Amino acid sequence: MSGRPNGRIRIVLTGGPGGGKTTAADLFRREIGNEVVVVPEAATLLFDGGFPRSGEPDAMAALQRAIYHVQRNLEDAQSARFPGRILLCDRGTIDGAVYSALDPEEHFRSLNTSLDNELERYDAVIFFQTAAVGGGSIEGGNPHRTETLDTAVEVDRRLHDLWSRHPRFVMVPHNPSFFKKITFGLASIESIVGQLQHHNAQQKP
Repeated sequence: MSGRPNGRIRIVLTGGPGGGKTTAADLFRREIGNEVVVVPEAATLLFDGGFPRSGEPDAMAALQRAIYHVQRNLEDAQSARFPGRILLCDRGTIDGAVYSALDPEEHFRSLNTSLDNELERYDAVIFFQTAAVGGGSIEGGNPHRTETLDTAVEVDRRLHDLWSRHPRFVMVPHNPSFFKKITFGLASIESIVGQLQHHNAQQKP
């Protein structure tokens, strides 16, 4: 898998709750400036807008379908608005497979897609492991976060299982020092961007 021929780079930041991905995306954008566009997390946008949450299986499946389509179209809209810029996606279209009442294969089939198709959307994956693996807080000021520490660890594990199948996958492990973890995460993003930009430059005639 390689950088896109038109020079666009699309990187997903993902991982269990409370991993620091949103902080890392914002800091990287501030550092790099107009070269970077952050695609916000679709689930948060929907919940802020009043989309209902329910533990009923059909309602959960409907929610994840909505999140998938909003996430996909947010990414495509930002890509069209800002051609040539680096897209940093706060979560990606695969995350919903972990939160759905369906198993991953059924989830993707219900969306007329597959795990492989969704992995192809992204040039790289930076995985921020949840702080819950070290017993740390995952609250982070997000009012829509409902996971317990045990649930967060399980979500993290399942997300890792799916996203780690991407050929350009980078793990940002938990660190008791949030500063050190974010520093490592930012360096990982910078390194991946450099690799993809170098690849794209080589592909130009």
